[in-house]
Amino acid sequence: MVELENTSFNYNKDSGIFDINLNIKDGEFCFLVGPTGSGKSSLLKLIYFDLIPDDGNVKVLGFSSKKTKKKSIHKLRKKIGVIFQDYKLLNQRTVYENIALPLHINGLGRSKINPLVEEALELTDLLEYKNKYPSQLSGGEQQRVCIARAIVKNPDIILADEPTGNLDPTAAYKILKILEQINKEGTTVIMATHNYKLISEKEYRVIELNEGELISK
Repeated sequence: MVELENTSFNYNKDSGIFDINLNIKDGEFCFLVGPTGSGKSSLLKLIYFDLIPDDGNVKVLGFSSKKTKKKSIHKLRKKIGVIFQDYKLLNQRTVYENIALPLHINGLGRSKINPLVEEALELTDLLEYKNKYPSQLSGGEQQRVCIARAIVKNPDIILADEPTGNLDPTAAYKILKILEQINKEGTTVIMATHNYKLISEKEYRVIELNEGELISK
Protein backbone atom coordinates (compact mmCIF):
# COMPACT_ATOMS: atom_id res chain seq x y z
CA MET A 1 0.00 0.00 0.00
CA VAL A 2 2.62 2.55 1.16
CA GLU A 3 6.36 1.89 1.26
CA LEU A 4 9.21 4.30 1.92
CA GLU A 5 12.69 2.96 1.17
CA ASN A 6 15.65 4.89 2.62
CA THR A 7 13.70 8.05 1.87
CA SER A 8 15.12 11.52 2.48
CA PHE A 9 13.92 15.01 1.58
CA ASN A 10 16.01 17.99 2.64
CA TYR A 11 14.72 21.53 3.00
CA ASN A 12 18.20 22.29 4.31
CA LYS A 13 20.87 20.32 6.19
CA ASP A 14 18.95 20.59 9.48
CA SER A 15 15.37 20.30 8.24
CA GLY A 16 13.53 17.59 6.36
CA ILE A 17 13.01 13.82 6.38
CA PHE A 18 16.06 11.63 6.80
CA ASP A 19 16.52 7.98 5.72
CA ILE A 20 12.99 6.77 6.46
CA ASN A 21 12.06 3.10 6.01
CA LEU A 22 8.36 2.47 6.53
CA ASN A 23 5.60 0.12 5.39
CA ILE A 24 1.88 0.73 5.84
CA LYS A 25 -0.52 -2.06 4.92
CA ASP A 26 -3.87 -1.95 3.19
CA GLY A 27 -6.66 -1.16 5.67
CA GLU A 28 -4.45 0.09 8.51
CA PHE A 29 -5.25 3.04 10.75
CA CYS A 30 -2.00 4.76 11.77
CA PHE A 31 -1.27 7.76 13.94
CA LEU A 32 1.73 9.81 12.85
CA VAL A 33 2.98 11.66 15.93
CA GLY A 34 5.78 14.00 16.90
CA PRO A 35 6.32 17.61 17.97
CA THR A 36 5.86 20.56 15.64
CA GLY A 37 8.60 20.49 13.03
CA SER A 38 9.26 16.78 13.40
CA GLY A 39 8.42 16.05 9.75
CA LYS A 40 4.83 14.78 9.94
CA SER A 41 3.47 17.04 7.19
CA SER A 42 6.53 16.41 5.01
CA LEU A 43 6.03 12.66 5.29
CA LEU A 44 2.39 12.99 4.23
CA LYS A 45 3.43 15.19 1.29
CA LEU A 46 5.88 12.52 0.20
CA ILE A 47 3.07 9.95 0.23
CA TYR A 48 0.88 11.93 -2.16
CA PHE A 49 3.87 13.05 -4.24
CA ASP A 50 3.56 16.72 -3.36
CA LEU A 51 7.25 16.31 -2.47
CA ILE A 52 9.59 14.01 -4.38
CA PRO A 53 12.45 12.55 -2.30
CA ASP A 54 16.04 13.62 -2.83
CA ASP A 55 17.15 10.08 -1.99
CA GLY A 56 15.40 6.74 -1.76
CA ASN A 57 11.99 5.83 -3.13
CA VAL A 58 8.32 6.12 -2.20
CA LYS A 59 5.89 3.51 -3.49
CA VAL A 60 2.16 4.16 -3.14
CA LEU A 61 -0.64 2.10 -4.72
CA GLY A 62 1.67 0.85 -7.45
CA PHE A 63 3.19 4.27 -8.19
CA SER A 64 6.90 4.92 -7.63
CA SER A 65 8.41 8.33 -6.95
CA LYS A 66 11.40 7.26 -9.05
CA LYS A 67 9.37 6.27 -12.10
CA THR A 68 6.17 8.35 -12.06
CA LYS A 69 6.32 11.37 -14.35
CA LYS A 70 5.01 14.70 -13.10
CA LYS A 71 2.17 14.68 -15.62
CA SER A 72 0.96 11.32 -14.25
CA ILE A 73 0.89 12.22 -10.54
CA HIS A 74 -2.79 13.18 -10.81
CA LYS A 75 -3.59 9.49 -11.41
CA LEU A 76 -2.24 8.64 -7.95
CA ARG A 77 -4.00 11.58 -6.31
CA LYS A 78 -7.36 10.35 -7.61
CA LYS A 79 -6.87 7.42 -5.21
CA ILE A 80 -5.88 9.54 -2.19
CA GLY A 81 -8.03 11.86 -0.10
CA VAL A 82 -6.22 14.60 1.82
CA ILE A 83 -7.63 16.41 4.86
CA PHE A 84 -5.85 19.66 5.62
CA GLN A 85 -5.63 21.39 9.00
CA ASP A 86 -6.40 24.77 7.42
CA TYR A 87 -9.46 23.40 5.56
CA LYS A 88 -8.70 24.89 2.09
CA LEU A 89 -12.42 25.33 1.41
CA LEU A 90 -13.73 27.67 -1.29
CA ASN A 91 -15.65 30.37 0.56
CA GLN A 92 -17.71 31.39 -2.46
CA ARG A 93 -19.09 27.86 -2.86
CA THR A 94 -21.62 26.00 -0.74
CA VAL A 95 -20.83 22.93 1.34
CA TYR A 96 -22.36 20.76 -1.38
CA GLU A 97 -20.30 22.45 -4.10
CA ASN A 98 -17.06 22.14 -2.11
CA ILE A 99 -17.62 18.42 -1.64
CA ALA A 100 -18.60 17.87 -5.27
CA LEU A 101 -15.56 19.68 -6.67
CA PRO A 102 -13.18 16.65 -6.79
CA LEU A 103 -15.81 14.70 -8.73
CA HIS A 104 -16.21 17.52 -11.25
CA ILE A 105 -12.43 17.61 -11.66
CA ASN A 106 -12.44 13.84 -12.25
CA GLY A 107 -15.03 14.32 -15.02
CA LEU A 108 -18.08 12.69 -13.44
CA GLY A 109 -21.53 13.71 -14.65
CA ARG A 110 -24.16 15.34 -12.44
CA SER A 111 -26.24 12.16 -12.18
CA LYS A 112 -23.28 10.31 -10.64
CA ILE A 113 -22.09 13.20 -8.49
CA ASN A 114 -25.29 13.79 -6.53
CA PRO A 115 -25.61 10.36 -4.83
CA LEU A 116 -21.89 10.33 -3.94
CA VAL A 117 -22.08 13.79 -2.36
CA GLU A 118 -25.26 12.89 -0.47
CA GLU A 119 -23.56 9.78 0.91
CA ALA A 120 -20.54 11.81 2.06
CA LEU A 121 -22.81 14.42 3.64
CA GLU A 122 -24.69 11.72 5.53
CA LEU A 123 -21.53 10.01 6.82
CA THR A 124 -20.15 13.31 8.14
CA ASP A 125 -23.54 14.45 9.54
CA LEU A 126 -23.69 17.51 7.26
CA LEU A 127 -26.94 17.04 5.33
CA GLU A 128 -28.59 20.04 6.99
CA TYR A 129 -25.62 22.26 6.10
CA LYS A 130 -25.26 21.41 2.40
CA ASN A 131 -26.56 24.77 1.16
CA LYS A 132 -24.57 26.84 3.63
CA TYR A 133 -21.22 28.51 2.96
CA PRO A 134 -18.00 27.76 4.91
CA SER A 135 -18.13 31.14 6.65
CA GLN A 136 -21.45 30.11 8.21
CA LEU A 137 -19.95 27.01 9.85
CA SER A 138 -17.95 26.34 13.01
CA GLY A 139 -14.39 25.04 12.82
CA GLY A 140 -15.50 21.49 13.54
CA GLU A 141 -18.19 21.67 10.87
CA GLN A 142 -15.69 23.00 8.31
CA GLN A 143 -13.33 20.15 9.12
CA ARG A 144 -16.15 17.69 8.54
CA VAL A 145 -16.68 19.28 5.12
CA CYS A 146 -12.99 18.63 4.44
CA ILE A 147 -13.46 14.99 5.38
CA ALA A 148 -16.52 14.69 3.15
CA ARG A 149 -14.59 16.26 0.26
CA ALA A 150 -11.73 13.78 0.82
CA ILE A 151 -13.93 10.67 0.95
CA VAL A 152 -16.43 11.53 -1.80
CA LYS A 153 -14.22 10.00 -4.50
CA ASN A 154 -13.94 6.73 -2.53
CA PRO A 155 -10.15 6.87 -2.11
CA ASP A 156 -7.95 3.95 -1.14
CA ILE A 157 -6.02 6.12 1.35
CA ILE A 158 -6.98 9.07 3.55
CA LEU A 159 -4.14 11.35 4.70
CA ALA A 160 -5.25 13.61 7.56
CA ASP A 161 -2.79 16.36 8.51
CA GLU A 162 -3.55 17.50 12.07
CA PRO A 163 -7.33 17.38 11.41
CA THR A 164 -8.16 18.11 15.06
CA GLY A 165 -5.41 20.65 15.71
CA ASN A 166 -7.67 23.72 15.87
CA LEU A 167 -10.71 22.09 17.44
CA ASP A 168 -12.15 21.78 20.94
CA PRO A 169 -12.11 18.28 22.51
CA THR A 170 -15.73 17.46 21.59
CA ALA A 171 -15.27 18.39 17.93
CA ALA A 172 -11.91 16.61 17.81
CA TYR A 173 -13.44 13.40 19.14
CA LYS A 174 -16.21 13.57 16.52
CA ILE A 175 -13.64 13.95 13.74
CA LEU A 176 -11.73 10.92 15.01
CA LYS A 177 -14.93 8.83 15.15
CA ILE A 178 -15.69 9.70 11.51
CA LEU A 179 -12.19 8.65 10.45
CA GLU A 180 -12.56 5.40 12.39
CA GLN A 181 -15.82 4.67 10.56
CA ILE A 182 -14.16 5.35 7.21
CA ASN A 183 -11.36 2.95 8.16
CA LYS A 184 -13.85 0.24 9.17
CA GLU A 185 -15.25 0.42 5.65
CA GLY A 186 -11.82 -0.50 4.26
CA THR A 187 -9.98 2.77 3.66
CA THR A 188 -6.42 3.09 4.93
CA VAL A 189 -6.12 6.13 7.24
CA ILE A 190 -2.88 7.91 8.18
CA MET A 191 -3.53 10.70 10.66
CA ALA A 192 -0.85 13.14 11.76
CA THR A 193 -1.45 14.58 15.23
CA HIS A 194 0.22 16.00 18.30
CA ASN A 195 -2.93 15.50 20.37
CA TYR A 196 -1.65 12.63 22.50
CA LYS A 197 -4.62 12.83 24.86
CA LEU A 198 -7.06 12.19 22.01
CA ILE A 199 -5.29 9.02 20.86
CA SER A 200 -3.98 7.72 24.20
CA GLU A 201 -6.72 5.10 24.63
CA LYS A 202 -6.64 3.89 21.03
CA GLU A 203 -4.84 0.72 20.03
CA TYR A 204 -3.92 1.75 16.51
CA ARG A 205 -0.37 1.74 15.25
CA VAL A 206 1.69 4.79 16.28
CA ILE A 207 4.49 6.03 14.01
CA GLU A 208 6.70 8.56 15.79
CA LEU A 209 8.96 11.16 14.18
CA ASN A 210 11.45 13.53 15.77
CA GLU A 211 13.62 16.01 13.87
CA GLY A 212 12.87 14.23 10.61
CA GLU A 213 13.91 10.79 11.85
CA LEU A 214 11.77 7.76 12.55
CA ILE A 215 11.78 7.04 16.30
CA SER A 216 9.27 4.19 16.37
CA LYS A 217 6.98 2.47 13.90
